[in-house]
Amino acid sequence: MDMDPMCSMNMIWNTQIEDTCVVFKWWHVRSTAGFVASFFAIVALGVLYEWLRVAARDADRLIAKRLVAEGKGKARIRSGRATPESDSEAAGLLGGERAARKVGTPLPFLPRVTRAVLYGVQVFLSFFLMLVFMTYNAYLILAVIAGAAIGHFVFSSHFDINAALAGPVDSKGMSCH
Repeated sequence: MDMDPMCSMNMIWNTQIEDTCVVFKWWHVRSTAGFVASFFAIVALGVLYEWLRVAARDADRLIAKRLVAEGKGKARIRSGRATPESDSEAAGLLGGERAARKVGTPLPFLPRVTRAVLYGVQVFLSFFLMLVFMTYNAYLILAVIAGAAIGHFVFSSHFDINAALAGPVDSKGMSCH
């Protein structure tokens, strides 16, 4: 009786193409053509992750503009200082009663849901890409990196010079969380 080939699990650097499983048992690569398709699917997921980062940042800007327009918050112009103008995390730890106070403008329900969904999808996708990376397959690792690079190139075509000179700029990158 002919048995189906099994997924190969490698916990070391490898360049295996056939019988590679990508995260799930059902994503079993059985041929070179299947591997090429999987490679490009993973590149697309990396691009999608970068798009989600930009979409979440744009959604935050849109929410902030609406809140300011509704008179629920004030827009502040950055001073150019490297430290934030609002309370720092350390102030909450050292400030006694100030630690319980929430800083910022309360968000209405729908913007909170929107931000939470975008964040959740980003976290899911980042962990999924981490699991792809953990196949230790050089080609799949290259697909994750290529997707991130292509996505960054496409969706980060503008650069805020003043923000870069004032301090860290969107340093999150493609991290797991």
